[in-house]
Amino acid sequence: MKTLITGASGFVGSAVLRQLLQADHKVRALVRPSSDRSNLTGLPVEIVTGDLTEPQSLVDALLDCDALFHVAADYRLWVPDPDTMYEINVTGTRNLMLAASRVGLNRIVYTSSVATLGLTFDGSPADETTPVALDDMIGHYKRSKFLAEAEVRRLADDQELPVVIVNPSTPVGPRDLKPTPTGRMIVDAARGRMPAYVDTGLNLVHVDDVAVGHLLAFERGTTGRRYVLGGRNLSLKEILGQIAIISGQKPPTLRLPHNLVLPLAYLNEAWARMAGVGEPRVTVDGVRLAKKHMFFSSDRAERELGFNPRPVEEALRDAVDWFRQNGYLI
Repeated sequence: MKTLITGASGFVGSAVLRQLLQADHKVRALVRPSSDRSNLTGLPVEIVTGDLTEPQSLVDALLDCDALFHVAADYRLWVPDPDTMYEINVTGTRNLMLAASRVGLNRIVYTSSVATLGLTFDGSPADETTPVALDDMIGHYKRSKFLAEAEVRRLADDQELPVVIVNPSTPVGPRDLKPTPTGRMIVDAARGRMPAYVDTGLNLVHVDDVAVGHLLAFERGTTGRRYVLGGRNLSLKEILGQIAIISGQKPPTLRLPHNLVLPLAYLNEAWARMAGVGEPRVTVDGVRLAKKHMFFSSDRAERELGFNPRPVEEALRDAVDWFRQNGYLI
């Protein structure tokens, strides 16, 4: 089986790529000309150059393929120009689904995010059925992923595309090159640079388990259905405590109120915009998101797909070890 994957040079995509190769897929990776290809080094994968914003390059990449894994996305909690994020996450996804419809495929797995799901009022774990609307989406990343998933659903109905949707929670582990916002938090904590925390919570899962979940969705998922791929729900204090144990640092003891951190986030963003130094460490959207515990349940994926993630301690240890081995903790 020949399979096209987008985002294969990235964090989640590189893990999915490795799972596809282990499952004996003949893999073709769509990579932008400017992408860092370090995560593809030494792998038996056909690389084609293209861009989600260039429809013909997508048709060309899909020719002779049987399946598609659309993993690529712009995942940042702050962008100087939000239009670029919508162009990649929403318009790019639409372009790819239309290209897939044009060439005809047997199976499509689309990587969405738990960012598109609703949250419960009492902080209990949410799932695929928790009510949600566009107005509930905080920040451009969540809004763009919500709109992108809605577009996939619409095109799946209109074009009869054989799509299964997966919604990973917060993946951690090796090959987080950029790193992602969560990866930066792990690096800072492992270097002893996070002496304080806010009252929030995340669902952490090993990136390689997320990749296994993609393959399970491909093999066992119901067309048109979506599946949360998560691990364990932890408070930020618990997460930082685990990282401290792994890295030999002192765990944070100072809890900061959100209203104190928010002005710092505005200052960070203003400085980043003026100085052109990239994404700030503390973002307004990040602080606003942190006011809720983002806890999720993977019961559907466990029940219908056989999804079985490893302990979160192993995921965090693998992440810290990879960052240490690759010079991020110096």
